[in-house]
Amino acid sequence: MFEIGRSKRAEQAFAFDDIAIVPSRRTRGDEEVSLTWRIDAYTFAFPLIAAPMDSVMSPSTAIQLGRLGGLGVLNLEGLWTRYADPEPLLEEIVAAPDPMDATRRIQQIYAEPIKPELIGQRIAEIRAAGVPAAGALSPQHTSAYAKAVVDAGVDFFVIRGTTVSAEHVSSASEPLNLKQFIYELDVPVIVGGCATHQAALHLMRTGAAGVLVGFGGGAASTSRSVLGVAVPMASAVSDVAAARRDYLDESGGRYVHVIADGSVGRSGDIAKAIACGADAVMVGSPLAKAAEAPGRGYHWGAEAWHPSLPRGERAAFGTVGTLEEILLGPSTVPDGTMNLVGALRKAMGTTGYTEVKEFQRVEVVVG
Repeated sequence: MFEIGRSKRAEQAFAFDDIAIVPSRRTRGDEEVSLTWRIDAYTFAFPLIAAPMDSVMSPSTAIQLGRLGGLGVLNLEGLWTRYADPEPLLEEIVAAPDPMDATRRIQQIYAEPIKPELIGQRIAEIRAAGVPAAGALSPQHTSAYAKAVVDAGVDFFVIRGTTVSAEHVSSASEPLNLKQFIYELDVPVIVGGCATHQAALHLMRTGAAGVLVGFGGGAASTSRSVLGVAVPMASAVSDVAAARRDYLDESGGRYVHVIADGSVGRSGDIAKAIACGADAVMVGSPLAKAAEAPGRGYHWGAEAWHPSLPRGERAAFGTVGTLEEILLGPSTVPDGTMNLVGALRKAMGTTGYTEVKEFQRVEVVVG
């Protein structure tokens, strides 16, 4: 514990940049490594989920990611459910001359109401392609649009916010009862973010299949400067992994997946997230650099369009390759922004692990 003056004490916490993975006495060939991830009744070729951000996921990129072996989550409060044809709006956001103009235009564009019929249409489009369909809503909109999502036949229901609590209190509106909501659903729910052992344990007790660790947004988020809220991800993932273990004992064997969501910019961050205890990783900014990404090399999240207090911005990333190259290679750059899956496979082989679950036990050091 650290003393901050005479009245405040704080624990030290570590980000992914503060730690490094330590090889063991054994190494294995890449061909021996399996990255298979199983959650509920679904099996994926690798443990990567695309973040529900309009600059990253459209119905077409969600389909492409599903065919490559991952899971794409569509933002059901984004442009694809507000406009029948959002392409001209995406062009406007990208073409805004400076970040301030971009923020102002984003707020105007996202003021258009969400249309329940478009929710069903987008999910149906993804399902028709034969890949799992996942959609995300914020806690404040979940009750209003949940029926449209479930009726459309979604395979994964994601409830994602800057921070999500199982004990939200509001005198202005009826808060979402997560436990009752999840109990009444027939589809697996992934919920978050959270950053502490206690908050994660409460979310696990709601019946969620997975818990998001972190506050999302990543490189496009300004929550740290606007709200003073941030989370060093290595410590957060480790704490929530401990909550998963405790809940496994408490529930008599019910396993809840821990999904890192935030501060994942390069392939090394993915490996470190799993080394700290994550079962899977939600990625945004790496996929925003794909040639097929709707943001055309720009990146923004849900925080960017808040009508009175935006906590995100349109960030310029550029493109480095196709979605397939970013995920599966081959890579043409040495900086960890391409062949994310291959890099994770290499990290596991280098440290002697053949299964993702086993890799959670790898030794790490503080740099």
